[in-house]
Amino acid sequence: MICLEAGYRPPLNRKRTTLTEGLTHEPTTHRALQHHFENMEQQREAGTLGMWVFLVTELMFFGGLFLAYTIYRYQYPAAFATASNHLDIRLGGVNTVVLIVSSFTMAMAVFSTQLGRRRNSVIYLLLTIVLGMTFLGIKAVEYHDKYVDSLIPGQLIPGRPFNPAVAKPGDTDPHKLHLVEGANVRNVELFYWIYFAMTGLHALHMIIGIGLLIVLTIMAGRGRFGPEYHAPVEISGLYWHFVDIIWIFLFPLLYLLGRHLEGHLG
Repeated sequence: MICLEAGYRPPLNRKRTTLTEGLTHEPTTHRALQHHFENMEQQREAGTLGMWVFLVTELMFFGGLFLAYTIYRYQYPAAFATASNHLDIRLGGVNTVVLIVSSFTMAMAVFSTQLGRRRNSVIYLLLTIVLGMTFLGIKAVEYHDKYVDSLIPGQLIPGRPFNPAVAKPGDTDPHKLHLVEGANVRNVELFYWIYFAMTGLHALHMIIGIGLLIVLTIMAGRGRFGPEYHAPVEISGLYWHFVDIIWIFLFPLLYLLGRHLEGHLG
């Protein structure tokens, strides 16, 4: 009683205090979480936003080329029809189908990664890589055909100026330019400048995309991705779909519209 009245307090249980030292209420974080993000969802959203901003800049970049195509096609419709008719619509069509299928396999790779299905994600990523390389191979064949037919504009290849053979009336040789009325070789050359600029830059983006997919495939094979962390695959999928969509616009502009125009000029 005396001790309690004097304000006596019994000593703390030091053993219990020792056992509770060092305990924390912070949740366990994923190893892929960067220090400047609070959680994985915030990191994923930031990465997605960054990719969309990048794609907007790419859209403006390709937009300048589309604008140049539109202006010159309006000024020289006959020449653009002539040049478009000389492109191989079969190879262009096959490439279009290849890229559409690659968009599907890329979407499946993202879906499989989100579900944590490592084997499926690796398979779909590999299929997307194969389809991308198939596209580039077909495009290389097209470029070679244009080189053989002397349709490389200017002096892009030293010693080989733009001097294609022009077909005479009744000539059915597919390797010669069949000029539509009102067209001339100089304006046809302008089309091929735009053609090589647009398809060449598109092919460069495809090469970059394939490089990214190769890295992602290696990482996926090592189990780096799963339901908690799949942002790199998802973001790369956005890039791949963007490149595919660009081709969806290039194909009709370069391969189809000129043929439609020829019917009105013939």
